Amino acid sequence: MRSVSQLSPEQEAELRPYEPYDRGPVRHEPRFRILRKLATPFIALGLLLWKAKFVFVAIFKLKIFTTSASMLVSVAAYALFWGWQFAVGFVLLLFVHELGHYIEAKRQGLNVSAPMFIPFLGAAILLRDNPLNAWREALVAFAGPIIGSLGAAVVWFVGEQQDSEFLLALAFTGFLVNLFNLIPVVPLDGGRIAAAIHPVVWIFGFVGLVGLLFLAPNPLLILIVLVVGFELYRRWQERGNERALGYYDIKPWQRVAVAVGYFVLAALLVLGMEASYVERDI
Repeated sequence: MRSVSQLSPEQEAELRPYEPYDRGPVRHEPRFRILRKLATPFIALGLLLWKAKFVFVAIFKLKIFTTSASMLVSVAAYALFWGWQFAVGFVLLLFVHELGHYIEAKRQGLNVSAPMFIPFLGAAILLRDNPLNAWREALVAFAGPIIGSLGAAVVWFVGEQQDSEFLLALAFTGFLVNLFNLIPVVPLDGGRIAAAIHPVVWIFGFVGLVGLLFLAPNPLLILIVLVVGFELYRRWQERGNERALGYYDIKPWQRVAVAVGYFVLAALLVLGMEASYVERDI
């Protein structure tokens, strides 16, 4: 047996221990590298939405969001039939009308919602506090057609100055909508105004609405007649209870003022329609 010193240089090199070296941190390659690449943008989006959720919650709590969103939906619906320009103008006139209700309700200290728009049914505000009596509710009801008529009158005036048939037609539609709202049936403005005159006026208004349905039948008018009929029945049934008696207990001069204001406003709207009517040659 040979000693270590008798080994050849090549054999000594084989037996010499290797010098240690730093391999660095050990990394394990993922088995599904493609899944990680695909998931990266979704993880980033999730983190972004998580951070933005508080902003979205705050926006949805704003009254202006619900109003503007319902306005956009209405514009889109009306644009299918009238074009986007007329649809925008019409929805803005509806907004002016509802703004009148909103301002008067706020003036009375009532808790009221922002205007909400319902395609082909107009717009509405929600009174969370009921007015104390028919006089105060009549004032809220009057404010919509009055401010709405002023808005239509401004459009009519500009249309006359610019000789614009488009603006005149828009003004005519505005006057017509405000006049239609004066039909003395609940829940239209005219019905809330008529409550301060006498509930029996509702019956005459309902008969006239049914007559209009026979003259110009359409699905929307049928829906309005049904809603009005149910609301009329409900209010007529409740007219004799203690709360209703207090609601209708207003001063005689208030009844006279409401009646005079009602007919004057209706007459002015008819004149506005006459002034803004554009006759087309067929």
